Amino acid sequence: MSRILCIALLVIPFTLHAADGALLRLHGSNTIGSELAPDLVASWLLSEGFSNIQVVPVADESIEIHGTDRQGRLQTVEILSHGSGTGFTSIAEGKADIAMSSRAIKEDELDLLADFGDMTSHKAEYIIGLDGIAVIVNQKNPIQTIQKHQLAKIFTGEIQDWQQIDPAMKGPVHVYARDDKSGTYDTFKSLVLGKGKLISNARRYESSSQLSDDVAQDNLAIGFIGLPYVRQARALGVSEAGAMARYPEMFDVATEDYALARRLYMYVPTRIQNPQVNSFMTFVMSGLGQALVQDNGFIAQKIIAQTVKLDQGLPEEYLVFTQNGERLSLNIRFHKGSVAVDTKAHHDLNRLVEYMKSTANRDKKIMLFGFSDETRSIPEYSEDLATHRVDRVADLLVRKGLDPIRVRAYGSANPVASNEDVAGRFKNRRVEIWIQ
Repeated sequence: MSRILCIALLVIPFTLHAADGALLRLHGSNTIGSELAPDLVASWLLSEGFSNIQVVPVADESIEIHGTDRQGRLQTVEILSHGSGTGFTSIAEGKADIAMSSRAIKEDELDLLADFGDMTSHKAEYIIGLDGIAVIVNQKNPIQTIQKHQLAKIFTGEIQDWQQIDPAMKGPVHVYARDDKSGTYDTFKSLVLGKGKLISNARRYESSSQLSDDVAQDNLAIGFIGLPYVRQARALGVSEAGAMARYPEMFDVATEDYALARRLYMYVPTRIQNPQVNSFMTFVMSGLGQALVQDNGFIAQKIIAQTVKLDQGLPEEYLVFTQNGERLSLNIRFHKGSVAVDTKAHHDLNRLVEYMKSTANRDKKIMLFGFSDETRSIPEYSEDLATHRVDRVADLLVRKGLDPIRVRAYGSANPVASNEDVAGRFKNRRVEIWIQ
């Protein structure tokens, strides 16, 4: 919890039970719900004029936040953090107002919530921040980087001795993993395991913190957790086929170039809604809310500019255009097979406008560079779509008062992920934003 809140909150170590008619109910992801969501809720209540705010641990992964409103009434916010999937189920059952998720909503969950509105619209799906799934080992482990396909073999049991990764290291691999209800596990399964099955003797955890602490005590351990939970363990660099190894560092996670970067979501119904939801979500997406995301160890959606060292094998024109420029910490991505920007990009474009209006940036110019995945069957389709998409982003910015000085597409020339799977191809289909 952020230091700002410590003087205003009381943490009560005994059990209370939420009264009927809670002010707000958030269910789902442990990654979001264990610390970030309570911090956001408490700060939101303070901003709404609440007093005597108390954070009350009720049971494992269950928290209540009590506060007195302006009328002197005691109000309760309920946070249950038993895994991403439980948030969607709770909305369907009328038990939650907001689903916290460390993965995108699934097709069957969309069907389950069909009566609650379009849960993929920008009014229902909020990317509240970014996280990287860090692959962690003990500090004494000599391995620095690992390939994603090697991770799959380790976690499915095909590789069971460290010597199969590094001849200098011997001993059985001890696998640590989050439990089945965890969105962290669900994302790892999607990004790494694919159709593979987790090795049966893996040690499973509901708590990311406990998993990390146990890895830090085991020289032969390997595990995965959200970025804020690396703690005393050490994160490995991860590479994919055709792309360089990257560590779970802020800029590469923010751009989603890191192989195991992920989005953190909150989903809200658009048809049946607690009137407090809009107020809370506006706060979460505000500058103060995003500062709290950062305080909790995640990657806030705050735009930063960074000089980037590029591979000299990339298209010459691209290298020339960017040599005196800085890349911004966001990529614009799109709905599948469409030039329509996704929900994150919808909000990012508005952030970009504000960023460029600032005193420090008002004289700088924007450059847009579009890239595609490599589709062997119809390569021209991907390249044409990249061109249409970068043109679409340029059009949207012009409508918002920003006129890019460069708008180019370079096809599949600069992959940040493997083209062998759906998630990798999605990452490669992007528009980078540079300034100079």
